Amino acid sequence: RNSCYAGDQTSLGSKQPDEPGRDFYVIEQVAQRRPLVIAHRGASAQEPEMTAAAYQRAVSDGADGLECDVRLSRDGVLVLIHDATVNRTTAGRGSVRSMTYAELAPLGIITLDELIDLAESVSPGLSLSIETKHPGVGSMYLEQAVYERLRARRRLDPQNNRVMSFSLSALRRMRSLDAQLPLVYLFDRPPQHCTDGGLPAGITIAGISLAGLRSMPDYVARVHEHGYEVHVWTVNTEADLQWCVDRDVDALITNHPGRARRMLGAATP
Repeated sequence: RNSCYAGDQTSLGSKQPDEPGRDFYVIEQVAQRRPLVIAHRGASAQEPEMTAAAYQRAVSDGADGLECDVRLSRDGVLVLIHDATVNRTTAGRGSVRSMTYAELAPLGIITLDELIDLAESVSPGLSLSIETKHPGVGSMYLEQAVYERLRARRRLDPQNNRVMSFSLSALRRMRSLDAQLPLVYLFDRPPQHCTDGGLPAGITIAGISLAGLRSMPDYVARVHEHGYEVHVWTVNTEADLQWCVDRDVDALITNHPGRARRMLGAATP
């Protein structure tokens, strides 16, 4: 399989000091490789989610990749926000689709282009995991907009970018636009037709929730038997990290990229 993690078993090592007043377990890497650490909405446990500060913190904490959610503003700009409204994450009120980018920017909402700028300023190898949010007004145009921006920015490299969605129709739209970009099918638990580890045509990564994976821990092995990868969300505690590593997952999507990197040690992805 084309895995981000091609290791043997790992074990939980001794406690080592990391921050004043706190110890962290460090995973002893028997193998040379480790799962990717993908910063969920940036380092969102330390900074407001999907802000420049959250992504800058994730980069400084050593994340291998940055995850974001994209929506279209009223004037067609790809902005990074999870919810359909700005109410929860900003001081403003209103739906994202009803507001222009000029109205969204003062609320601290950034664009996909700004995230690409940040990634490219750090390292050409820093990956992006871009989730298209559905359903929503005009969301049928979202994949086209993402594809056009990635093409314009020369970010269609399948090694460093992937598009994710809970919507199978959205993923099929993206596949019709680009034959190579890795696609991640997100779900809490795999649909019935995917429980054997298979995935719909054109999709190569299963994006399963931690709770879903805990309910069927042999799922990773099933997916790997089909030659696909498993990216798990959202993995934040030491115990959950160790549990996922023990099951040979390919990527950990976490609000705490710094914690994950410290626990995984110096092995390369």
